[in-house]
Amino acid sequence: MLMTHSVPKQPFTTAVRKALQGVNNSAIEADLLFLEAWEMHPSSHLGVTLRASQIRRANPDLAAAIDAELKSAPSTRNKS
Repeated sequence: MLMTHSVPKQPFTTAVRKALQGVNNSAIEADLLFLEAWEMHPSSHLGVTLRASQIRRANPDLAAAIDAELKSAPSTRNKS
């Protein structure tokens, strides 16, 4: 079995950084980082959209905080 070890992705927003404090569960970390990435670059792919929707429903305050933070940052969504 091939094992890969990746460097953990650091959160872009303060909201996700705070939400991840004290979290010691890789699945939760992955979900919150996924939500942040999706908020920054929404996808029209059905599976991706459904996953983001489920995470948003489970974390409405975090989703709102990420959205507000991204909207207040200049041109965050348009950077490549």
